[in-house]
Amino acid sequence: MRPVDAAPSIATVPSKPTAPSSATGRPTEREPAGGGKQVRAAAKERRRFERREIRRFTRRSRHRRWGWLTAIAIVVVMAALLAVAVYSPVLALRTIRVDGAKSVDAKAVTKAIDGQLGTPLALLDYGAITTELNSFPLIRSFATEIVPPSTLVVHIVERSPVGVVVTSAGFATVDPAGVVLSTSAKRPDGTALIELGSAGTDSVAFEAVVDVMLALPASIRSRVDIAQAGSKDDVRLILKGTGAQIVWGSAERSALKARVLTELMAAQGKNARVEYDVSAPMSPVVRPR
Repeated sequence: MRPVDAAPSIATVPSKPTAPSSATGRPTEREPAGGGKQVRAAAKERRRFERREIRRFTRRSRHRRWGWLTAIAIVVVMAALLAVAVYSPVLALRTIRVDGAKSVDAKAVTKAIDGQLGTPLALLDYGAITTELNSFPLIRSFATEIVPPSTLVVHIVERSPVGVVVTSAGFATVDPAGVVLSTSAKRPDGTALIELGSAGTDSVAFEAVVDVMLALPASIRSRVDIAQAGSKDDVRLILKGTGAQIVWGSAERSALKARVLTELMAAQGKNARVEYDVSAPMSPVVRPR
């Protein structure tokens, strides 16, 4: 009798417990307690960090943008101020003041340029002002100054007479540049007569006389009656009253000659009728007349 095989035994494996299913029937994982808050806090911190990094990397461009905006604002403000200065009637010319006028008629100068009254200071026509003032022969130079809100000051430097020359129109008073300041039928008092022979005020002889006259001390220049120059190397002076003469020679070393002449005249006395020869200033000569 064959032995009967026993029925094989089937081993059962305990099944893995399944997680509770969701409404869809799919299993879900349970979140640990408090996990949602940590995730949200981490995300918030992450966003904060990103914003800080963005600000840090864009700081230079933001500063550059603010710099441009500031520069544009300054330009706009300056343009507005310039427009006010140019076109505002508040800064229009209302007063003209003339300084330094002695021989020149200040009222005549004011009248010559009063066509500028009412014009904004920034729009004054300085070309027209120059043209008007150049018509005054006694004005050697001038400068203008604006004094806000509405004043123009004209500073005048007058021409100074150096002597008188004889012309076909009479006695012409001239300045060192040979500009005729005035003309009269009678020789003006207190001004030296310049004798140049056939030469004129545009000659080297006239330049030599001018150099000598300007080199003289005021105390001696006021006593010169006649200044003669046949050439640039032969300047002679005749003093008022005594008729004393001064042989000057050329205009070279005029400053030294003026010092030597001053000492000679002090030694001889004011009323000496002599001839002072300072043409060689290191060897001056005094001759009786």
